[in-house]
Formats: sequence, structure tokens, C-alpha cells
Amino acid sequence: MKLGLGKIRDVLKTGSGAGMQQEKKEHAKGRSKAEKEETRITESEENKLETNEENLMESKKTGQETKQEPLSPADRSRAEKTGLVFFPAFDWAISPTHPEREERLLYTRDQIFEEGLMDLPEIAEYKPRLAEYRDIARVHFCVPDIKTQATIPHLIAAGSCLVLGDALMRAEVKNAFALVRPPGHHAMTVAHGNRGFCNINNEAILVEYLRRKYGISRIAIVDTDVHHGDGTQEIFYNDPDVLFISFHQDGRTLYPGSGFISELGGPKALGRTINIPLPPGTPDEGILYVLDSLVLPILKDFKPELVLNSAGQDNHYTDPLANMRFSSQGYAKLNEKLAPDMAVLEGGYAIQTALPYVNTGIILAMAGLDYSCVREPDFKPGMFVQAARDRKTLEETVAAQLENWNNRDRLVEAEVAKYGDFYSRRKQIFYDTDMIQELQEERIRMCPDCQGYKTIDSHAHRSVYDTRIFGVSVPIYACENCQAEAREEYRKMLGDTEYDHIYLQDKKEDEYRAYNTRTKQETVY
Repeated sequence: MKLGLGKIRDVLKTGSGAGMQQEKKEHAKGRSKAEKEETRITESEENKLETNEENLMESKKTGQETKQEPLSPADRSRAEKTGLVFFPAFDWAISPTHPEREERLLYTRDQIFEEGLMDLPEIAEYKPRLAEYRDIARVHFCVPDIKTQATIPHLIAAGSCLVLGDALMRAEVKNAFALVRPPGHHAMTVAHGNRGFCNINNEAILVEYLRRKYGISRIAIVDTDVHHGDGTQEIFYNDPDVLFISFHQDGRTLYPGSGFISELGGPKALGRTINIPLPPGTPDEGILYVLDSLVLPILKDFKPELVLNSAGQDNHYTDPLANMRFSSQGYAKLNEKLAPDMAVLEGGYAIQTALPYVNTGIILAMAGLDYSCVREPDFKPGMFVQAARDRKTLEETVAAQLENWNNRDRLVEAEVAKYGDFYSRRKQIFYDTDMIQELQEERIRMCPDCQGYKTIDSHAHRSVYDTRIFGVSVPIYACENCQAEAREEYRKMLGDTEYDHIYLQDKKEDEYRAYNTRTKQETVY
């Protein structure tokens, strides 16, 4: 398949015509080889996962599990390569014709292999692996258990992000791009099923993994998907050390109907959630204006140790599920300016007309190479212009969010003063794929010494049966008092038969428990 990007090879001066013919011959075998490799990885890693889980549970029972101190990230100042993992998940789809299916990445794979990007000296390709159940339990209360919500493809998609996270921390690469599916940014702390095509949150799993293994503290996540990253926002809503920025099509016009500027974070993290709802039809000009005027100044002020990009590509002008006007050149320019340490693929459903061009442009931008020749066949510069009315809306949004950011410490002080020992909020969450209606109450311990532990009472209404769970979550930097209180809360709830499952998520101790009140069995991850 040739998509009109042949000039890339000449611009990058990567080889001769004879080399190109050889690549085409090799590429003809590409899919069958990739499918065999994916099957091999899945089978071997699934066996390894089961063995590791058995060994981990046995070590916890005998008290022989060793505690490891966080590693120190290596100096990346001399790293030169861009790391890539490519995982299309051939054996997972919501349905054969669903927008979220393997073809999302197959056309991209065809393009980048045909153009020789994987042979560039600036690119380092890594093999995927499975995430462990413990990696998932650091982030999610999976109902009824992790195996139900996280299939092997989900574990490989998440594990691929961890592979690149390790490569970053070891300074093998300067930056990285996880071209994986299924996506994850709509998956919240509690996972009753699939919502927004997501079961588990790949980027949140990466964040907690890097914190645990390398002691990373301040992380910024910039979500550029056209849909609001409500799952990632919810997971880190009360965490002042994680800055979450999302620009997306206005929630009044698109799923999931959230992401407004009033959503600023929990009491101790006010201002650390920044939402920029964009008017439908916003082109390159508008999104890059938001980036230059709001996102980059806030990142400079926050000084994160890592910048992660939830790289949704459904802002593209041909995407069938949204109404935006972004181009492949706009995406490449955004990536060049944002300069994320790592990008993780999220949405994007224009399989032929957008994804091959956008992904190619992003890869070139991350590698520091010329992307000027990457253009869609029908795109003409100037074909989309920012409406004056919409530009005014964006200017007002930028001004409001800059004010919120600059006053974040005063906002926190005023908000914290309103509450006693606990802050609570109630939420209604709809799982559009699995048709589940969830009612949830979240309570945060307003601790003077740390961000406080969290409890979640979740009641999921399904067409046939209901499920109610109770989860206790201890943040990784919790004080000793909060950790003790949270663990006592978990022990106290074990005898409450009103709930089907009780969970403990102790990130500080790196210990995760799930108790089934019907069978009286406890699983330790």
C-alpha cells in the first residue's frame, strides 16, 4: 500500500531503490510474521504471568517477599533514539466492524514499514510484554477480578508502555511512542466493564509503575484525544503531584460529556486539572494557539520530571466519530512543540485517511527528523480557518485557566478550609459499551500531613444483576497514620455482606488485596 508519502525516503536519505524493492518483498510477509510473533508472545508471556502470580502469592504467604528501593533514572541528555513498540492486538475487538479494531494500526504499520522508518538509525524498536496483575491493581479495582477486565491484549498494551518506560529510565532512548491498542484513557479507578472502548488505563498504569520503580514524583499528562480523558482525570483528580491537561471537543457536543473548565481537581489538588473544551471545527491554528498560550506556560511553571502524551488522533478532519479539523502536519507540529518524553496512542478512527499520516508525522517529529512532506492527499494548506467567534471562545478559556493555575495555591487553601476530616462527592458513571450504570461515592481523608487515603463505594446496575463493591486506596506518598487508618478500614469492611467485593490498594506498601464476600476468599496481588 502506498499512501503518497514516498518523498520521506528521499528526504531522510535512508537507502537506494534496490533496498526499497527488498523492503517490499519482506513487507509482503509482514502480517503473517507479525501475527505469529504476537501469538508467540501471548502464549509464552501468559504462562510466565501465571507462574509469576503463583510465586508472588506464595512469597506473600510465607513473608519472604523482598522490598526494593526505587531505582534512580539514568541521565538521558546523551540519548539519541526514539523508542517504539508496535502492538495491533490482532485477536481483540469489540466487534468485527467496530471502529476500535486491529485495522486502526495495520495501515500505519504498512506505511511506516514501507517508508523504511523502522530501519532509521534514530529509531529503536522494542518488543511488547505483558503487564503483571500487580501493575493493574496499582490503579484499578477490577470487578470481579483483574482477569475478567484485562484480557491478554489489554495486558500486552499496558506492558508495552512499561517496556518503553523502562527504556526511558535507563536512558536507552530520548523519548518513546507506544503504538498500541486497546486504548485506555476512559477507564477509571473502578472498572466494571468497557466504557469508551477502554477497560484498563494504560497511561495511569505507566505513571504508577514509574513512581514505584524509579521514585518519579511530579508527572504531567497532556491528553490530546478529541474525547475528554475522563478516566485519567478521575484517577489523579486528588493528586497534586500529577498535572492533568486535556484539550478536547466540547463535552456538550461529544462523548463522554465532561471536561469543562470548572473541573479543576479535588480539594488538595485544585488547579492541577486543566480542561480546555474546544469548539467543534477547531483547526490546527486553534489547537496550536492553546498549546502555545496555555499548555506550554503551565508545563514550564509546573516543572514535571516527565511529560506524557495521551496521543489520541481523532481530532483529525476525517475522523468519523468527531467534528474537528486537525491535520497530520498540525499533529506533528504539536508533538514537536510539546516534546513529550513518551506518547501513548489513544483514539483515532479514520483508519486509512488519517492514522498512517498522523503516526508517521509524530514518529518523525519525536525523532527530530523532517516531517514537512507528510501530507494527506486531499489536504491543502489554508483549507480550514479558525472562525473569529471560536477564536474569542478559546481566548476566554485560556485566560480563565491561566487565572486558575496562577491562583491554585489560594484555591487549595480556601477549599481545604471548608471540610472536616473527610471530603466526599457522588458520581454517576455510564459504561456506553457494556450498558452499565454506576453510582459511586468517593471519600477522601483530609489529612494535614499527606494527600489522604480514598474510599470508593460503587454500585453497578446491569440489565440482569447488580454489583456493589467497596475499595480503599492508599497513595504512594501517604503518611503512616493514613496508611494505618486505611488498612483498618479494609479489615473492618471484610465482614460487611452488603458488598460483593472489598478491595485494598496500598500503593505505599505495594500490596493489593481483593476479597470476595460470597466465597470468603482473598486474592493478594
